[in-house]
Formats: sequence, structure tokens, C-alpha cells
Amino acid sequence: MTPFPFAAIVGQDEMKTAMVLTAIDPKIGGVLVFGDRGTGKSTAVRALAALLPPIQAVAGCPCNSATVDDCPDWAQVSDTALVERPTPVVDLPLGVSEDRVTGALDIERALTRGEKAFEAGLLARANRGYLYIDEVNLLEDHIVDLLLDVAQSGENVVEREGLSIRHPARFVLVGSGNPEEGELRPQLLDRFGLSVEVTSPKDIDTRIEVIRRRDAYENDHTAFMAGWQPEDAALRDRILTARAALSDLKTSNVVLHDVASVCLALGSDGLRGELTLLRAARALAAFEGASDVTRDHIRRAAPMALRHRLRRDPLDDAGSTARVARQLADVLP
Repeated sequence: MTPFPFAAIVGQDEMKTAMVLTAIDPKIGGVLVFGDRGTGKSTAVRALAALLPPIQAVAGCPCNSATVDDCPDWAQVSDTALVERPTPVVDLPLGVSEDRVTGALDIERALTRGEKAFEAGLLARANRGYLYIDEVNLLEDHIVDLLLDVAQSGENVVEREGLSIRHPARFVLVGSGNPEEGELRPQLLDRFGLSVEVTSPKDIDTRIEVIRRRDAYENDHTAFMAGWQPEDAALRDRILTARAALSDLKTSNVVLHDVASVCLALGSDGLRGELTLLRAARALAAFEGASDVTRDHIRRAAPMALRHRLRRDPLDDAGSTARVARQLADVLP
């Protein structure tokens, strides 16, 4: 069945905005979505990927490479024609083995033909797409370490069983989870560019609308999809226009000063917070058709870019969103 239309998702505006921003500029670094179960987290990921235009990839390449030259040597590509593929969305399940993630020796070929060949893993399939991890806070530590290395370099390196393999692994990392079930390791938390919090709708009208749209999607699928197709198409055009406009967007020294001032006031470690906030504000400005980044763009992007980078303060019991809002009011009045 075709994924649920992105434009038809009710509410959860901050989550949808964060995902759109990463579609405009994947260098933002992915999205972490924490909140209640059943609030549309996985639905939104698949809906956004279905919304985006298909990618051009070499037919025989397991890494979705855009050109034959980008295909790794070990792939031994025989079909070099370019084909259209949907933007990849790969699920990384809990309890997955390291071999399944990174790839490993192709046992079947080794036993039947006596050949030492590589069988690509989930990271190869996710290249140029999305890697989605549900319950990311429950992920095993050795898989977390592996993802940290790949997210940093954009390349998967496998050195085992006599194999020495490299291939590109550039993807938008999307993680979701319930904070009541455990915290995320700080090293992985910092790798997510944006962080959003989702909750179940509190008013009955919103809940009724969610039920109505989901029921129509399941029981009158063709008509429902046709009804929302124009809005999804319009959103796709806005994303593509924003991608093209990013390089021409103006960023003044005043904006750079504002970005640095906010991060300094919040005490965020390193400079990843500044870089992410700037990229998110630029993507938001491009999405809205602005010619330059303004203080308003910074204010709206700051909670998503910074709430998960704050140091714990035992003397301040306010939530991270409230702390960011308070500093924004002081630094960017």
C-alpha cells in the first residue's frame, strides 16, 4: 500500500518541519523524535520519503550510487544503466547483528563457488536515503558505536574475514523513542541534527480528525490518495525549490553573531550546535522563499537544533525547551 500522504498528517507541526528541513539540507544531520507511542513518528518518515522525487541510481549497484564511477569495486556491477528508485527508507531493528548492519562475507557464494565475496548490509541500502531506528534509546552499545563512526565519515568500512571493504553510507538518520524507557547515549544524541518532542493530541476534534483520515486511508485508499496528491505535490515543489535556493541564500555577520550568542548562552559543547542551527535556519528561510536568514528564522530553528545539546543543570528543573525559550528571549529580544 502507498505510504500515508505527508500533507495529510494531522498536527505534529514541529516534527514535520524538522523532517522537511533535513530533506532540504541533509547535512543538518537527521532528526530525533521523542514522545508517546502511536503519534505518527514512523508514518512521517515513510510519508516524507514517498513524497520526495525518486533518485537516479546505477541499476546493479547495491549502494544506490548515482554514477558507475561511484560504485565500489567489490560490487562488480554488470548492469550500469541508470534507473529510478524511490528514496530509500531502511529500518534498523533492535537486536540487529553487526554483520547485518555493515555487511559481511557472502556465505552462500563462499560455500557453493569458493569465492570470497561481500554481501552488502543495511548501511549500503540506506545510502542516499533514510535510516530509521525505532526505540533508538534501546539500541545496543556496539551498534551505537558503529553508527557514530559511519555518521561521522559518511563511509562504511568493513575489515574482517579476509575482507577489506569500503562503500559510501550517507543517509539521514531518523530515530524515535519513548524517554521513559531509557536515555540515549550522549555521543549518539549529539549526532542528531534536530530533536523534536511529540505528544498525543489533547483535544477531541484533533483526535477525531486523525481517526477520520486514517480510516479513509485504509478503507477508501484510492480516493484518499488522489485527494491529497495536489498538496503533497505542492510540498515536493517547495522542497526542490528550497534545495536550489540554498546556495544563493545570504547570511549576514549579524546572523552569525546571533547564532553564536544563543549557543554560548546555553552552554552547548563544541561548535556542532552553531553549525546545525545555522543550517536549519538557512533551510527554513529557503523553504519560506526568503532571500536571507533573519532573526525570526533563528528563533524558530533554535529549539529543534539545541534542546538536546544542553548540559544538565541540577539547579534548574525547567525542561530543555523552556530553557532554550528563556535564553532566546534574553539574547534575541
